[in-house]
Amino acid sequence: MATLKEIAQRVGVSISTVSRVINNDSSRHISPQTKLKILKTAEEIGYIAPGSARKKNEAVPGKPKENTLHRIGCIVSAPQNKYNHPYFSQMLVGMERKLAELNCVLAFTVTMEEMQGESVMRKLVEDAKLDGMIIVEGIPSETYDFIKKTVPAVVGIDISDPDIPVVLYDRVEAAKTAVKHLIDQGHERIAFIGGTGRAGNIKLEKRFRGYMAAMEEAGLAIDSRLVINAEWNVDNSYNLMRELTMLNADERPTAVFAASDMLAISAMRAVSEAGLRIPEDIAFIGLDNIEVSQFTSPPLSTIHIPKLEMGAMAAKVLADQLEGENALPFRMYLPYKLIVRPSSDVRNSLIT
Repeated sequence: MATLKEIAQRVGVSISTVSRVINNDSSRHISPQTKLKILKTAEEIGYIAPGSARKKNEAVPGKPKENTLHRIGCIVSAPQNKYNHPYFSQMLVGMERKLAELNCVLAFTVTMEEMQGESVMRKLVEDAKLDGMIIVEGIPSETYDFIKKTVPAVVGIDISDPDIPVVLYDRVEAAKTAVKHLIDQGHERIAFIGGTGRAGNIKLEKRFRGYMAAMEEAGLAIDSRLVINAEWNVDNSYNLMRELTMLNADERPTAVFAASDMLAISAMRAVSEAGLRIPEDIAFIGLDNIEVSQFTSPPLSTIHIPKLEMGAMAAKVLADQLEGENALPFRMYLPYKLIVRPSSDVRNSLIT
């Protein structure tokens, strides 16, 4: 009987690395190429994971028929390492767990930066012989078109394509909810910190559109000096927020909506270093509810996004699609939730 040790010897890696790939363990980064080699070797020598053997055609609720092992790829539009990124990492955990339950294997997970060109993407897809692909946020149109033509089933997370199933949350309404919370606290001069989308225009970015809609509905003017394009970079958020703190008291914002918690946290540091109080002088609310947001000083108000659930649902939808279910494309919106903490409400001394 084939063993993990035999696979490890053939591929030239440790047994623990083989075990992580076979069990979809994402606790340590393993390159897509190594994953592919391990999975292909396991298939070639007939390795069967403990507890996975079933009689052919045995019905397993929620799992593909005939114990077919589906190979799934994933592209993540992440500005940094996908496994360390506090937003995308949770999504990947949910995705990998659900795929493992559904007798699917995540052959590789890559960012656009890691691919370094369309030719790498083509080689990955061809070598992996993918049954399906999950795309997390936008990727270049040429790469996307190639994937749709090559991979039998595609599911998106927060992408704009009416022809495939997409799992997402309403970014515009989530941002509006955050800004309306600040308005309800009595703030009128509210700054925005965020970045542009693939269009390269901050005014088209959904979270900025939510900010703008909330301000307009409240009859509040938007001071262009308070709209910060940090390009999703925490260093930019910190430095540009420092500049805002140097404005006269009647010109600087009394509150800030940051389009991600990471941007909010770095901007909060700039405010604290300037000797200003949070929330008495400048209140803050972010968006994502990453784990560290509850441990900032003061704890950061935010919008909780169901990251784990989005990843798991995308995996489930893809597995269903491979079994011939959900033939028509749809958009599945998952709920978000306002979480009020002391960074935006001086009366709130408890994490809610």
